[in-house]
Amino acid sequence: MSTPAWWGAACDALAAADPVMAALIRRYPDARLTSRGAPFETLLRAIVGQQISVAAADALWARLTALAPATPAGVLAMSPDALRGAGLSVRKAEYARCLAGHFADARIDPAHFAALPDEAVVDRLTAVRGIGRWSAEMFLIFNLNRPDVWPVDDIGLLRALAVHYLAGARPTPRQASAFGERFRPWRTLATWYLWRSLDPVEVQY
Repeated sequence: MSTPAWWGAACDALAAADPVMAALIRRYPDARLTSRGAPFETLLRAIVGQQISVAAADALWARLTALAPATPAGVLAMSPDALRGAGLSVRKAEYARCLAGHFADARIDPAHFAALPDEAVVDRLTAVRGIGRWSAEMFLIFNLNRPDVWPVDDIGLLRALAVHYLAGARPTPRQASAFGERFRPWRTLATWYLWRSLDPVEVQY
């Protein structure tokens, strides 16, 4: 795993500009965003983690990977029933196999993503059934380590904004989008520390 080269500069910039960020960065001095470097695994983890807690997603992931490797071939070797037996819903099992098929026949080639802007990557990924904008944004953050991603549909981010900035009032995604402008061009870092403030372990995909 590796930490993005921009992490230190982003920490310094947001700590200087925002007291809440400064406090969170001090609270977790050894915490870092890391990349697993495995595009398929990151996207499969995003599918597994859709609409469930971090703890529940980790438990489901452990059951799934105990049955098969987190590779396109490993997922395609499992029947839909086997995937459901690992704990995936009917829909998530379909999404996992669809994603694996796109990787297996090179309809998705992540080698091209590094040269693409964020929105172009989102467009490519959301063409896959089961990969919505949130999942694509998790890929931008955790695999490509893009510095300015602000996933306003993420429940954890909205909760953390309510706790730290808005006196407990959870913002709408539209309100969160406007609020996030204060963190440009380091919105990924702000997102990550806001997540970290809510979870006992570091979020990883």
